[in-house]
Amino acid sequence: MSLRANLAVGVAVARQPRLWRTAIAQWRRTTPSRWWRRRPFLPVPSGEYLRFRMVTQYGRADHPIVPDDVLNYLEWCRLQEKCR
Repeated sequence: MSLRANLAVGVAVARQPRLWRTAIAQWRRTTPSRWWRRRPFLPVPSGEYLRFRMVTQYGRADHPIVPDDVLNYLEWCRLQEKCR
């Protein structure tokens, strides 16, 4: 994911305080354990996971991420957490 896409998603999430907790929870769930031992040495989801999500969301791995889709996904996750 490009820096521009990361910023766009970060700004979109920052504007939705009700999703902050869910966004952090999802970030923690998708960050591989012992991330500091593998490149890119950052607490981010694996490229393999991101490719899978892009293909299942958009039908192809090279589709640009749409911040509104990330917000919809986080809202869905938030509602699922309420159902537990």
